[in-house]
Amino acid sequence: MAEQFYQDPYQTRLATRVLNHGDAGLVLEDTLCYPLGGGQPGDSATLRLEDGGALRIVDTRRDRESRAILHQTEGDVLLAPGTAVTLELDWERRHRHMRIHTCLHLLSVVIPLGVTGGNLTAESGRLDFDLPEGMELDKDDIETRLNQLIAQDLAVGIRMTSGEALKAQPELIKTMSVTPPLHLPEIRLVEVAGVDLQPCGGTHVARTGEIGRVRVKKMENKGARNKRVVIELAD
Repeated sequence: MAEQFYQDPYQTRLATRVLNHGDAGLVLEDTLCYPLGGGQPGDSATLRLEDGGALRIVDTRRDRESRAILHQTEGDVLLAPGTAVTLELDWERRHRHMRIHTCLHLLSVVIPLGVTGGNLTAESGRLDFDLPEGMELDKDDIETRLNQLIAQDLAVGIRMTSGEALKAQPELIKTMSVTPPLHLPEIRLVEVAGVDLQPCGGTHVARTGEIGRVRVKKMENKGARNKRVVIELAD
């Protein structure tokens, strides 16, 4: 399966065919739909059929064993292998995921501490930080510096590295609770020009200016050292 969301995260329409469709989900020859992972939700979409019918894809997951991408469809209709279909991505939702995900990378620049957890939706995103005892965070200062980085309209790009090379650069790994698959020959890095480089499997905007203005919605303690910072898009 070609994972087109990595080749071009801005592609919204794809002609493809059904490989199989069962109780676990629908598998296509190629897909635009990003599967749940790395704190980013799975995509939703519409599947158009040649006879004029349509199926709604409400979620996308990756099978842990086969690594196939499973599209979760509404209803009890099962499509035969080889059926020609056109996949139409729920672009507005995906694009908000991309904007928020890239903003979370910038948040880890503004707050240069270990990350103990994170998650995002189409409305907001959060990171949990390992905050040293006695250290305080200023909500207004964080919001100001985040929006300054966004306004710089920095380029966002992808680099590939190996697990062995990443082992030699442990400072690039910001997450404390999840370690990248260092046994793999290729690991994907997301680079925000001049300010950040870290392993990530999510989808991102091409430039930080595309994020738009953001707000720090709230900050709260999640344990003795865990500080949660929640951001949201201002529009």
